[in-house]
Amino acid sequence: MSGLNLDDFATLIERPDAGVRRDAEERRARLGPRPGAFGRLDEIGEWLAAAQGGVPVKPVQRPKAILFAGDHGVAALGVSAGPAGGAYELVRATLEGESAPAVLARRFGAGLRVVDMAVDCDPELLPEEVIRHRVRRGSGRIDVEDALTAEEAERAFRAGMAVADEEADSGTDLVVLGDLSIGGTTAAGTLIGALCGTDASVVTGRGGFGIDDLAWMRKCATIRDALRRARPALGDQLELLAASGGADLAAITGFLLQSAVRRTPVILDGVVSAACALVAQRIAFRAPDWWLAGQNAGDPAQAKALDRIALNPLLDHGVTLGEGTGALLALPLVQAAAALAAELPERP
Repeated sequence: MSGLNLDDFATLIERPDAGVRRDAEERRARLGPRPGAFGRLDEIGEWLAAAQGGVPVKPVQRPKAILFAGDHGVAALGVSAGPAGGAYELVRATLEGESAPAVLARRFGAGLRVVDMAVDCDPELLPEEVIRHRVRRGSGRIDVEDALTAEEAERAFRAGMAVADEEADSGTDLVVLGDLSIGGTTAAGTLIGALCGTDASVVTGRGGFGIDDLAWMRKCATIRDALRRARPALGDQLELLAASGGADLAAITGFLLQSAVRRTPVILDGVVSAACALVAQRIAFRAPDWWLAGQNAGDPAQAKALDRIALNPLLDHGVTLGEGTGALLALPLVQAAAALAAELPERP
């Protein structure tokens, strides 16, 4: 790959400031409510202080939900409850403010950005700011062909890095990460199965919209075949994303790593962001220190990936939709943790 050295991320990414975290813990011990009274909110507040590099923690004022969009060729096999090529409808509903992530972002005061990486529609149907990073129309059918060429995988990865830089430069202080994809959970299950060395049945979930038993069996068979093609690429994460991911997943991986470089904290959503996080961890082992897992989406592959990354979801409400909704639902919890840590007075 020309000019892109993934090994650089291991050097560029530093952990959140451990000294600041200790200072935040000491300050928490001096607040009125006894330590532990706020449960995980204390932990989140200390994590944010370390990420921001100062005590007391600053309130979260400019959160942004960022949704990477793409269609996947495997959707044509009936592995998803959504129609093949249906990512355009998800994108359009979100842009018009009529989707679940649009409603939640509006309610919680978060900005919302959609990044089209591989939506299978004419580019003229979407605004320029949405399509300007697009790599291709749809991704390849990963059970029989690569999702992307090597060049496309690098372009998508770099696009994710560019989005991370744009958000950091614009002042976004917390990212809520999600995807708008059809067939994306099949690609995610394949990546997690390959990296964890598991059988297809262990990483085959029912997707964001829920699928019946027959569709689950088709999805399991598809992941089984995709795993055979993925395993030879395990030594090179970008090659793995080209073989078994897709433009949206490659972009999310690049976004996660560059966000860690730029010291921007991120809330992960469901199995797609968890799969990309697992790939990113293989590239830079310190990167997960910059992420929170928003919620347990009930997907077995997500659970396996988060276990490997050592992230414990903040919420478990049985929300399976995806599209960033689980991460958005966790946003008020993170905002509350920041507010309590910032505004409660110390005991005299």
